[in-house]
Amino acid sequence: MPGGYKGECGDDVDPMPFLAPTEKEKIEALSKPYDIKKSCWVKDDKEGFVAGEIQSETDNQVTVKTVTNQTVTMKKDDVMQMNPPKFYQISDMANMTFLNEASVLDNLRQRYIVMRIYTYSGLFCVTINPYKWLPIYGSRVAQMYKGRKRTEVPPHLFSISDNAYHDMLMERENQSMLITGESGAGKTENTKKVIQYFANIGSTGKAPADGKGSLEDQIIQANPVLEAFGNAKTTRNNNSSRFGKFIRIHFGSTGKLAGADIESYLLEKSRVISQQPAERGYHIFYQILSNKKPELTESLLLVPDPKEYHWTSQGVTVVENMDDGEELLLTDVAFDVLGFTPEEKVGVYKLTGGIMHFGNMKFKQKPREEQAEVDTTEVADKVAHLMGLNSGDLQKGITRPRVKVGNEFVQKGQNMDQCNNSVGALGKAVYDKMFKWMVVRINKTLDTKMQRQFFIGVLDIAGFEIFEFNSFEQLCINFTNEKLQQFFNHHMFVLEQEEYKREGIDWVFIDFGLDLQACIELLEKPMGIFSILEEQCVFPKATEATFKAALYDNHLGKSPNFQKPKGGKGKGPEAHFELVHYAGTVGYNISGWLEKNKDPLNETVVGLFQKSSMALLCILFKEEEAAAGTKKQKRGSSFMTVSNFYREQLNKLMTTLHSTAPHFVRCIVPNEFKQSGVVDAHLILHQLACNGVLEGIRICRKGFPNRLQYPEFKQRYQILNPNVIPPGFVDNKKASELLLGSVELGENEYKIGHTKVFFRAGVLAKLEDMRDDRLARIMTMLQCRGRGFLMRIEFKKMLERRVGLIAIQRNVRKFLQLRFWGWWKLYNK
Repeated sequence: MPGGYKGECGDDVDPMPFLAPTEKEKIEALSKPYDIKKSCWVKDDKEGFVAGEIQSETDNQVTVKTVTNQTVTMKKDDVMQMNPPKFYQISDMANMTFLNEASVLDNLRQRYIVMRIYTYSGLFCVTINPYKWLPIYGSRVAQMYKGRKRTEVPPHLFSISDNAYHDMLMERENQSMLITGESGAGKTENTKKVIQYFANIGSTGKAPADGKGSLEDQIIQANPVLEAFGNAKTTRNNNSSRFGKFIRIHFGSTGKLAGADIESYLLEKSRVISQQPAERGYHIFYQILSNKKPELTESLLLVPDPKEYHWTSQGVTVVENMDDGEELLLTDVAFDVLGFTPEEKVGVYKLTGGIMHFGNMKFKQKPREEQAEVDTTEVADKVAHLMGLNSGDLQKGITRPRVKVGNEFVQKGQNMDQCNNSVGALGKAVYDKMFKWMVVRINKTLDTKMQRQFFIGVLDIAGFEIFEFNSFEQLCINFTNEKLQQFFNHHMFVLEQEEYKREGIDWVFIDFGLDLQACIELLEKPMGIFSILEEQCVFPKATEATFKAALYDNHLGKSPNFQKPKGGKGKGPEAHFELVHYAGTVGYNISGWLEKNKDPLNETVVGLFQKSSMALLCILFKEEEAAAGTKKQKRGSSFMTVSNFYREQLNKLMTTLHSTAPHFVRCIVPNEFKQSGVVDAHLILHQLACNGVLEGIRICRKGFPNRLQYPEFKQRYQILNPNVIPPGFVDNKKASELLLGSVELGENEYKIGHTKVFFRAGVLAKLEDMRDDRLARIMTMLQCRGRGFLMRIEFKKMLERRVGLIAIQRNVRKFLQLRFWGWWKLYNK
């Protein structure tokens, strides 16, 4: 295939065992003991839930014997019903009769242990990180999913992708794929597979005339560059994307590729200058220092040892199973395929090297003065050389910047801490702007002159996060997920309710998006949390205390989603306020938020950057000047805060998503130790709550989640009461209505539509149970007849044996009497 599934050599391995249970497995599952009235799930500290059997029950209490041979008594409401064995490893969990946490967890666990990592849950495709290579992505598997409906093939990312592509062409509508999950859940890997699939399915097959890579190659090669500069090792994940991205893949009217573009969200700048003990900075620093290209290391005046550079050595400097040297060569080739000029490439490398040197600048305090001086002039010389600056001006700009007082410019003395903070802010700003510039530059390459008709957008963004310490970044991420979850709730139930309307069912419309509205308004409305933060950033004398006071004055007691933190556990920094999100209550710590949001830079050094002899550095900071110039007219918003910029970006993204038909992929981390096949039940349950799968199930239960077409219903359940259907022709709908009317179901438990019959959650299990009873009675009757028939044959034989036995006995007796009689002897002779 053009652009090929690089590195996928599993086409000779049968993928089916990794996609769906075998017949043998299904038969084994069906033979397990099960009783709908007794089989259940009970909570367990270690396993999340364990199977049990109800021994006895009173009005409100039940006694359950678990599979671990423990007997527990609990409230009736705490016991969850177990699905019949026919739902073993079901591919779409929304079809389960009993939709509850325990059944969802058990289904995912059973499938994951045998590496069936994809499972549907209604509109969601849930995937669990396998932590190993699986033979389910090669061209053979891709062909298997091309042009097939979701119900015809086992669950897979390719099925979601192919359906999006098919819907785009048939409905003439833009599509989007939302891939979310925690760090380490496999979002980026799944995003890569989706892009590879689209690049191959829409391939034009033409080789470019200019010798650069083909469009599909360029789309795939954008990844190594973005990963080198935007991915890093975290405690959870060795290759964690520290930014969000929305990749639009454009197609022409015939479905052939016509270009692509990428939008990036909120790169984690702080990682450039500091890392946690078990973490690492961005891969590109360590790739350059691997010395795989000695001429590059030399030209950047570097020593090939990350420990020599303060900003790259606060955590670990190597990552297991990652060869930084090989990765550097891949990044370098990707730059060429993407059409970066030699000057642009050198510029990027020089700025990256310059940032590493920048972190080694040291300052000394002048005695008896609030003034620091540069202690490492040779380091400043290296930074100046790489960034095209004058070393003396750079040192002076950091230690004695010029500030405007009234209409005059005066030099302001900086102490040691101020100088260190200033250098850190500049290092982060250069890296952040360079990253954004690279995204724009890649977009320029991917922008072809071909006609664009539709696009499929792939969103790869951090999922909901709750840590022990939650700061400004978590609030931004969680706010994004609150909006995405609202989008899902609205979309899911709008679709659901439209089907009810189409089928002519009486239904009062519910807007589930409103469930999350209160929290969203608390964050984004005027005088909401972001608004107060932005206002505080404008006040010259604002502090964290005034910010906290403003939050409490405006929201405590007035907004139910804003709460005072409860008494702390004594570990780590305290939370200053709590927010009630859809996924749980999160405590946020506001330390440093004003600085993070203002993101101030040393104006004097920025001025030097703008006049640098390096073209790239000028470009990065020129836009700032232009933007600042236009903003100056508006008093009150003399600068763009981080939260302001982020909210604008997010609103734009939501507008785009609302104009597309969405498809949802939820990625899950199975355990904290990166072990394949190991399930941490509580970790998975927490993520199912955070990523909205359980929320989706809650909404599902409100309506009629199970539905069957009339022919299917009649065929399966006619056995319940065949006499109710009159002889002769009866259409399937009428027959189904007669059947449903004759079984013991309440009228609110099902609804008759035009083409389908809809059931509330749990009703199908009841019907299945009735069917099993009926089948059991039929089988018993059949067995009775069979046994009777066989027994009559046996009885006839027994009667014949009796007659024969009498004849034999009579003959033996006669023989005993006659054997000595002479005439008998003579007769025998």
